[in-house]
This record gives sequence, C-alpha cells and structure tokens, in this order.
Amino acid sequence: MTAEDAGTAQDAETGPGPGSGPGSGSSPALVGVVLVSHSARVAEAVAELARELAAGGPVAPVAAAGGTAVGGLGTSAERIVAAAREVDRGAGVALLADLGSSVLTVKALLMEDELPQGSRLLDAPFVEGAVAAVVTASTGAPLAAVEAAAAEAYTYRKT
Repeated sequence: MTAEDAGTAQDAETGPGPGSGPGSGSSPALVGVVLVSHSARVAEAVAELARELAAGGPVAPVAAAGGTAVGGLGTSAERIVAAAREVDRGAGVALLADLGSSVLTVKALLMEDELPQGSRLLDAPFVEGAVAAVVTASTGAPLAAVEAAAAEAYTYRKT
C-alpha cells in the first residue's frame, strides 16, 4: 500500500486527517463527533453503527469515550479530552453523552476550557442523535447543522 493509499483508507474510515481543510489543498475539515457513555462497549458500538450508516463517502471522525480508565462503568474526563482532541479537525467537536454524570463531566470540561475550541455538548438522544450527527457531519455541514440534526432526532417517532 502506498502512502497515498493509506491516506485514502484513513479518510474513508475516519474523515480527513489533521491539516486538512481550507488552505491545505484538500477537502474541508469535518466536524468531529465524540460519544460519551458510562460503558466503553456501548460507546464503541454506537460509534461503529454511526460510521457504518454514514458510509458511502468520507466519514466524519468519530471517537468513543466510554467507561473508566480501568475498564469499569463510569465516566472519565481524561478519556473525553483525549477523544475530543483525536477528532478535532478545526471545524468543531460535537459531544453526545448518555446519562447523568457523563453530561455533567462534559459540561465541567467545557466550563474549564479543557476541550478543543469549538466543542459543544449536543442535547440529543444518544443513539439516534449520534447517527444523525455523524451522517450530517460527514456531508461537511457546520457544527450548528450537526447540532440541529442531532436534536431533531428527539422528534423521531416509532409508533
């Protein structure tokens, strides 16, 4: 595999890498998405589902930040910060959280300016909102449109 092939494979899986965007000669930077859950398995599974449903072109960078550093249930500020930095391409970072303390941890990190500039906690259902956010971010939409698409998932009716 050539370096160019490797870059193409990386772009297809996670979106453009660092340094892409306006003025870099490549496609515009995509909004990154972080999925914060008390469970690493839940966060990874939802991230995988969202990536698969957004496939067909470049997929926005998505990272799961679930569980504690020792593998238990809980929320890790360090994992959230690392995930946000991992997906940050300069177009903003959308964070979706599952329950109570994960929401509070993201809010605290935002208040303390621990997350990349342009990071935003989205008020959206975790699974449907994650899919909507990743699909929308993968189109190159700005953070405000990603947030609106995720929030709109509250209106999805199943009956």
